[in-house]
Amino acid sequence: MTAAVTERPPDAALVRRPARLRVLWLLAAIAVLAAIMLASVVLGSRDVAWADVRQALGGADDTLEQAAVAKRIPRTLLAVVIGAALGVSGGVMQGVTRNPLADPGILGINMGASLAVVTAVAFFGLASPTGYVWVAMAGAAVAAVFVYAVGSLGRGGATPLKLALAGAATSAALTSLVSAVVLPRNDIAGGFRLWQIGGVGGASYERIGHVLPFLAAGFALCLLTARALNSLALGDDIAAGLGERVAVIRTVAALGSVVLCGAATAVTGPIGFVGLVVPHACRLLVGVDHRWLLPFCALVGGALLTAADVVGRVVASPSDIEVGIVTALIGAPFFIHIVRRYKVREL
Repeated sequence: MTAAVTERPPDAALVRRPARLRVLWLLAAIAVLAAIMLASVVLGSRDVAWADVRQALGGADDTLEQAAVAKRIPRTLLAVVIGAALGVSGGVMQGVTRNPLADPGILGINMGASLAVVTAVAFFGLASPTGYVWVAMAGAAVAAVFVYAVGSLGRGGATPLKLALAGAATSAALTSLVSAVVLPRNDIAGGFRLWQIGGVGGASYERIGHVLPFLAAGFALCLLTARALNSLALGDDIAAGLGERVAVIRTVAALGSVVLCGAATAVTGPIGFVGLVVPHACRLLVGVDHRWLLPFCALVGGALLTAADVVGRVVASPSDIEVGIVTALIGAPFFIHIVRRYKVREL
């Protein structure tokens, strides 16, 4: 017997949103993101005054407060761009698979990227930051294909439940393999210990510069397929009847999602649940039109990850709680809530 999952029909109010309301929510999201970014610069183990912020922005680092601001600015920027990448990646994955449980972490794609990077460093001496990104994207792609292939086996094809189970099993296996590679190697274990948790500490403008072209390419691919993803949501047959090339849409959109996920993981390590929580929250605000949903996911994803980083710094002051732990605490209950919204029956 196999389990099948049927999606709860979307509320009619969630399908469409007036353009004026969408614009208002978009402006609100921009304002919230700006406020959180400002809080990220000001708050931490050492709070700073506005005067120190202004002087640090001007290049001064004469005091401890000004030095703290200078260090927090790239950390904040990295959290914003990585959060945006993970939010958009999750939104596209959910659109491509028509699976509300899709998320780079749940489907094991983050851990595929992690294993690829760890293996390349441990056995091939990879040391190039750009090389990390290429290897991570390759690992993410292999993991995505593997999970989708396993989840498609059996009756019913790639149902949400089977994809989630295949992803969870793959993620657990890959996590074990990462530990098996790292633990015997004392020369790299220390550097990868925090990276495996997922965090934005140690950010620099150089690191952002290395990953930014890849993220820009991933964003472009995802946004180019936004309108087609709306057709795909109606079903493959209807999308084909509307003139869409379904296989091409899925390939391009999945490629953009994998590029975003792989590039993000290469820099910050595997950060879970952002790609799950953000798209669902955004659909409540702007509806299901991907032309609005994906840009909104970028804003909300950046705000969520930056806020998680601020919470981790403030709660554990004077030390930090890595952002990957904070997002897990937020995302795990949300995942359970999403699962409970589906009806599971035995066939």
